[in-house]
Amino acid sequence: MSATTSPADSSTATGGPTTTTTPTTSTSTAAATVTNAIVKTVEAIISSTAPAASQSPSPSPSGFSTPTQSPTSSSTPTTTASMGGPEEKLSVQDLSQTLQHFGVVDYLVFIAMLAVCAVIGVYFGFIEKKQKAKKKGQLAGKDGAGAAGVEERRGSEALDYLVGGRQMKVFPVALSLVASFVSGISLLGTSTEIYVYGTQYAFILVTLAISGAISWYIFLPVFCNLQLTSTYEYFERRFDRRIRIFGSCLFVVMNILWQPICIYVPALTLNQVSGISVSKIVPMTSMVCILYTSVGGIKGVVWTDVIQGIVMIGSMAFVIVKGTLDLGGLNVVLDRNRQFDRLVGPDMTLDPTVRMGVLALFIGGAFFKLQANGINQSIVQRYLTLPNFRAVKQAILLSLTGFMIVLLMCVYIGMLAFAEFYHCDPITTGLARAKDQVIPLYVMKSVGTFPGLVGLFVAGVFSAALSSLSTALNSLSGVILTDFIEPFREKPLTERQTAFVLRGVVVVFGLLSMASVPIVEKLGLVMQLSSTVAAITCGPLLGAFSVGMLLPFVKTESLLTGISCASTFTAYIVVRAQIAIFTGQMTSPTKPVSVEDCDYLFDLPDNWNATTMATPAEDKSFSIHEISFLWYTTVGSVGTLVGSLLATLYFGRQDPRLVDKELVSPVLRKFWYGEYESVACDDKTELALHESVTQPKLELAEKS
Repeated sequence: MSATTSPADSSTATGGPTTTTTPTTSTSTAAATVTNAIVKTVEAIISSTAPAASQSPSPSPSGFSTPTQSPTSSSTPTTTASMGGPEEKLSVQDLSQTLQHFGVVDYLVFIAMLAVCAVIGVYFGFIEKKQKAKKKGQLAGKDGAGAAGVEERRGSEALDYLVGGRQMKVFPVALSLVASFVSGISLLGTSTEIYVYGTQYAFILVTLAISGAISWYIFLPVFCNLQLTSTYEYFERRFDRRIRIFGSCLFVVMNILWQPICIYVPALTLNQVSGISVSKIVPMTSMVCILYTSVGGIKGVVWTDVIQGIVMIGSMAFVIVKGTLDLGGLNVVLDRNRQFDRLVGPDMTLDPTVRMGVLALFIGGAFFKLQANGINQSIVQRYLTLPNFRAVKQAILLSLTGFMIVLLMCVYIGMLAFAEFYHCDPITTGLARAKDQVIPLYVMKSVGTFPGLVGLFVAGVFSAALSSLSTALNSLSGVILTDFIEPFREKPLTERQTAFVLRGVVVVFGLLSMASVPIVEKLGLVMQLSSTVAAITCGPLLGAFSVGMLLPFVKTESLLTGISCASTFTAYIVVRAQIAIFTGQMTSPTKPVSVEDCDYLFDLPDNWNATTMATPAEDKSFSIHEISFLWYTTVGSVGTLVGSLLATLYFGRQDPRLVDKELVSPVLRKFWYGEYESVACDDKTELALHESVTQPKLELAEKS
């Protein structure tokens, strides 16, 4: 795909076209110039038509063509002369344009995916809705339903839009969970993480099983039994409205910070393969997502996730098979990764500043995954679309299995990319304009000559990203409606008003996310950035739900104090760390890379010496913001828990019997309530918020 070059037989000039060191006549110079022009013309034709050469398992094949000698340590481009006469190497810019294989078929595949998503949204937003209204009208005419029937259906708009009437099927919901849980951030971010830092992050798969078990036994039984639309309704039932509003605000802030990252990742991919600027890609794709989310509701979101999940997994599988065969088999992939220290486990150290220390990975990673699939509104809302807890358990098992498979595929794609570029790192040479563009670059090189396959991969990345974005927007609409609007109205919203509010929230926050994308471009790796953003809000929220469901003796004032302090402290750590990363004060050592066999022109840093090795950080005083990003969620959740317990020393304890047992996790109900069964009322009556069946007798006992 690029010009074939050979080692120079004579000294070369840097920074300009190759020249010989011996004097020549004007005739020979003219002949050389003509020859050079012809060669360059032929090369241009070949590079635009010839298929990419498959890689052989030889010790040092070139990344894009025949290998040449390694470049010097000079910071200026180097050129070589071939045996047949003067010949120029391609520059990084020229090679980047040559590798952009996003043709007509690719655009058609990509547009087809967006069109299918839009059609699904329109179907559930208009066609199915009209069919359901017609059927209801026929039933109402038969049974003579009047005002009572209308009142009975009040709220059906929000119920259908947010939880699909709680009648969704297990398999589409499970696949939707996989598609939205993976996201474009995980799809590209995980592979880039493996390429840059090695396979340490792959061990976070262990924490998925841990977090899934905790969610199964502690959090999800409570949410499913209460049948909530917004998970933050729990806070008002367990504590009071102040905690509910605080939790909902944290969720809104988290989505405002996270959604631009979600949009930016697929735009970066399409930019690498097509050359279209990110500023043009973002509005086009975001508007499609806003359309089918605002119109189709949760049903539109789930069924588009199904289509997007199939596209995502199919495109990844093809890249894996094709890439492995091109490199010569699995052994070649493993050998090249092992040669450059990519096949590594967690660092066996207790130092909290080590990026992938064993405790950070297994403890911090478990907390991070727990907040994602245990208490996150977007995930819990998907579980609540199912009819019963048995279906929820089935969806958990299927979704966790699917996510583990997809995450392993992401890990292997990162290893494939490094096995391809192990001799010529595109990040160092500038061929990949950002670290997160390495994987799209690899896909272009691997399957770029097959019409439509690059488009399929880009569609897969967009599918993962749009599924996560649509889920977040739908969840936001539910939280805004149930937590910020309905509690402050004297009269309930009509069906028309409810529909307007839900769709308006999707549009407003979708546009806000689009406008925030330029900020994300200035920040670091999207995988670390995503974990960082989630930690600010989800860590304290995980702690708050844990306090509510496990410690019924903690009062509202105690939790409010704990979550406020933990949120502030976590935000300080995260913001301070991002400032240090942005200014270069805090860096993480990377694995070794090489540019020894690059065959195109590029600029190197002055301190470059062919291969960079990870260098240990200098001894210096420890600062709290230097801890691994995997600890952020743990700091927020444990900080909330400890802060609430310490505040209890001041505000005092409340009797656990004052809390309804339905609000406490089943694993501890017997511990907290077993000895009080005899004072419980036999007939359960309507209870106000945080009243229990034992409260009236407790009050009488206190008065006496």
